[in-house]
Amino acid sequence: MIEIHSAGVARIPFLEALLGAPVRRGNALAGLNGRRPDAVAGWGLRPSAQAARKRAAQLGVPYLALEDGFLRSFGAGADYPTVSMVVDPEGIYYDGTRPSALERMLVSDLDLLAGIEDDVDEAMALVKAHRLSKYNHAGADCPPLSAGGRKCVLVVDQTVGDMSVTLGGADASTFAELLETARREHPGALCIVKTHPEVSEGRKAGYLTHVADDADTRVLREEVNPLALLEQVDHLYVVSSQMGFEGLLLGKPVTCLGMPWYAGWGLTRDRQRCARRTRRRSVRELFAAAYFHYTRYLDPVSRRQGSIFDAISWLLRQRIMAERLPRRMICVGFRRWKAANVRPMLSLRAGRVLFVPDARRAQALAPGPGDALVHWSARAPDGLARLAAQAGCPMLRMEDGFVRSVGLGSDLIRPLSLALDGQGMYFDPSRPSDLEQTLNRARFTPGELAAARRARAFMVAHGITKYNLEPARPVAWRAQGREVVLVPGQVEDDVSVRLGCGPVADNLALLRQARQAHPDGYIVYKPHPDVASGNRRGAVTRGELGGLADHVETEASVVSCIDACDVVHTMTSLSGFDALLRGKRVVTHGRPFYAGWGLTEDRMAIPRRERALTLDELVAGALLRYPVYWDWELRGYTTCEAVLCRIAETRDALEREGRLKSLRAGYARRQWRKLDTLLRARFAP
Repeated sequence: MIEIHSAGVARIPFLEALLGAPVRRGNALAGLNGRRPDAVAGWGLRPSAQAARKRAAQLGVPYLALEDGFLRSFGAGADYPTVSMVVDPEGIYYDGTRPSALERMLVSDLDLLAGIEDDVDEAMALVKAHRLSKYNHAGADCPPLSAGGRKCVLVVDQTVGDMSVTLGGADASTFAELLETARREHPGALCIVKTHPEVSEGRKAGYLTHVADDADTRVLREEVNPLALLEQVDHLYVVSSQMGFEGLLLGKPVTCLGMPWYAGWGLTRDRQRCARRTRRRSVRELFAAAYFHYTRYLDPVSRRQGSIFDAISWLLRQRIMAERLPRRMICVGFRRWKAANVRPMLSLRAGRVLFVPDARRAQALAPGPGDALVHWSARAPDGLARLAAQAGCPMLRMEDGFVRSVGLGSDLIRPLSLALDGQGMYFDPSRPSDLEQTLNRARFTPGELAAARRARAFMVAHGITKYNLEPARPVAWRAQGREVVLVPGQVEDDVSVRLGCGPVADNLALLRQARQAHPDGYIVYKPHPDVASGNRRGAVTRGELGGLADHVETEASVVSCIDACDVVHTMTSLSGFDALLRGKRVVTHGRPFYAGWGLTEDRMAIPRRERALTLDELVAGALLRYPVYWDWELRGYTTCEAVLCRIAETRDALEREGRLKSLRAGYARRQWRKLDTLLRARFAP
């Protein structure tokens, strides 16, 4: 068990997974009563961690210095939780005045590459190819330096008060010397002074803030990708910046005037000497020690300790989504509670998601080609399509994804997935949609099809569907050997019914069709959860059910019902898709997104759907490519697989605790939950 004292450290998501041990909050003034912790942890060597260090000494246990890993997150700060962490029981890597666990590894006789040579080479290649760094919000590019044929020399500034400067044997005068040395050793070269991002944002001061542009000097204040910048320079001058090691990764000459962790091993041109560092090490060995042995990583899917490849995949996903999404998302006509629930999911950059009540207010924001106008569901607010055409920007329709949450959207439960469609919407067959286009044209890779099979197997094994409200347990119907026909009810004023149905457009008509097709069948009618909860329209009375349904199922989950049935009759319900995943026969009386591909028996023609699909191809298009998935704890874009894991964990935990039923029963309880969500939305920024 590890004791911590910092509220900031305590807020790090999945801290116990990264530390590999249970965590408890401690009190520096407490005595020695109670269970003695195995260690006390604090944030590096900051003054704020002094209480934790004293507590460790008082208890006679190790002090663990925590720091962000070298591949941390998309952006800086608490809004972007770390997916990597350093845990050092001896010192900390940026303190050149004494040994750290990293330095001990490097100075030892250990073969740091033993058994991981291929992994090290692969990780280094990925870091270089994708230009990954500690923070990755600046994108993957850097504008050309345009040196006019001259040599380019990069001088890296740092923030005043950076502990790696002081503990690296440097001060303000070192930075003045750094710039002068670069100029002296490269006469006639273009000297690029890179300002620290926090200085550019006005949050901190830099040591070289006073430097001005001249014929031989250019101050680069804007945020750029560090590796993309390094690729363009001929020589790098640093005090203790991590960019020095990234320069080594790219094969650049690096001169160090401080004593960073990567200096003193025979790879850098050092102006200081550390007598403890007596070995020569290769760049591969430094990378293996720092990025493999010294740093711990979070697996965002399992929420347990993972590997550097898990972190790389996460960072790449954030960058891909940041580049794919529009510059600004101008959302029009959203209710305040819905805005609060979807705002974080629409951009990784604060301030780029805006909510306005109507098209007139949207026009006042001067949308342009890099922006998008967003509205909920299929029907656009008045004037929005015209504004999009005038502004030259796309109009995106938004809906919940196919695997949404544990709980109903109508009860204001926040979603884990969204569909954003630039052409139409998956439930509107009257016009093309991005999903339909993908299913018509896409060529799915073997990796995607394998992922689709895994997702389908997980959903089947864990009984996952869209809302996941009912317990997954076997049903006990008295079918007595008759063919079991499942008829899932729908919300009758739902847009998928209004836009996707023909003659059969209500639950009673659907039941009549099912009975006509299966006069001797055992028909099970399952009301839609929104209808059963009283939130939406579509109830069928007991009197109307006579002779049509043999059983009305209100307790078991829809997937439990699907498992027990032989055939499903549906209008446009997602239950038909759930049934396909489970290998069931599906008859459609409307035009849902999964019909028309040769996998269902369709009572309505869908002429635009031009090819037959395998089930894996349908799953790959509908579940892997189409929705946006979100991790609320890590505050970033995630995978279908991760969301499926979260839903299974959440539902099973609620069921164990006896709280799952409260999400689907009790009018007063649901109204209280809605009020809580609305109050939080009211005071959201």
